[in-house]
Amino acid sequence: MTTARTTEAVERILDNYRGESPAVIGNLRRMLLHGRLGGTGKLVILPVDQGVEHGPHRSFQPNPPGYDPHYHAQLAVDSGCGAYAAPLGFIEAVAEEFAGRLPLILKVNNSDSLGGVPGKDSISALTSSVADAVRLGCTAIGYTIYPGSTARNRMEQDLRDLIRTARRAGLPTIVWSYPRGGTLSKDGENAVDVVAYAAHIAAQLGAHIIKVKPPTALVFQAEAKKQYETIDISTLAARIAHVKKACFNGKRIVIFSGGEAKGTDALLKEIGELAKGGAFGSIMGRNAFQRPHAEAVKLLQDVMDVYARAAKSKL
Repeated sequence: MTTARTTEAVERILDNYRGESPAVIGNLRRMLLHGRLGGTGKLVILPVDQGVEHGPHRSFQPNPPGYDPHYHAQLAVDSGCGAYAAPLGFIEAVAEEFAGRLPLILKVNNSDSLGGVPGKDSISALTSSVADAVRLGCTAIGYTIYPGSTARNRMEQDLRDLIRTARRAGLPTIVWSYPRGGTLSKDGENAVDVVAYAAHIAAQLGAHIIKVKPPTALVFQAEAKKQYETIDISTLAARIAHVKKACFNGKRIVIFSGGEAKGTDALLKEIGELAKGGAFGSIMGRNAFQRPHAEAVKLLQDVMDVYARAAKSKL
């Protein structure tokens, strides 16, 4: 499943990260060369932080084998994912068996939903560290920010410190940039101008890989409406291209979440639009692991095949 030699597509992407240490570049290269999409310049990651975020019953009862941490790491291997991301407990449970076989991403901050719906003060707790990621043989760390939250300054400052520490350890940082809180409405969280802004903030803070949600055609900020008169946002593919442009004109890896649980046809149609818009890939959790193993493997591989075809068409 792993591509032993690098490719022109991968090295073109890594050229945009000049100035990073050889260790950081090496770990980015490792993810881009691993798995079914290895060498294509595309990346599909399996994230399983939903047990903390939503509770184990909501997350794993639809497919009870998912209560076992090993189930998810093995699913990532069997389907050929480029990496697997999870909080400290799940990574600790599998690192001895999977470190070195599968790029592991330690999600170093998390939030639970026992306090109700996140509001204007949304913030996630630091639940692990760069030292934990090094100890467990991880390839990268992951961190969530909530642009728009009244707590955003603290999160962004924590992120800068984490990125600096991770760089010293040779680890790249993946940032989940999810607008939330403050004056943002629920619809505004996924508006194209807000998602593009959130992605740009993550890039400016030093994220090596940026995760955002697929944007809607809504323009939420009144101050941005005039500029969007000259930007094509008529299709999801066009909006993906716009978000990618917001990340240093496509010079940062931007991947998109799978979002709420949906049917296979709807999901693959959305992936087709993401690929058409030039997305570097997807980070897909519950849409995969809440299905039986064989069905989840097939779905993830079907998603990867969409990206593979898109990458091949650009050669």
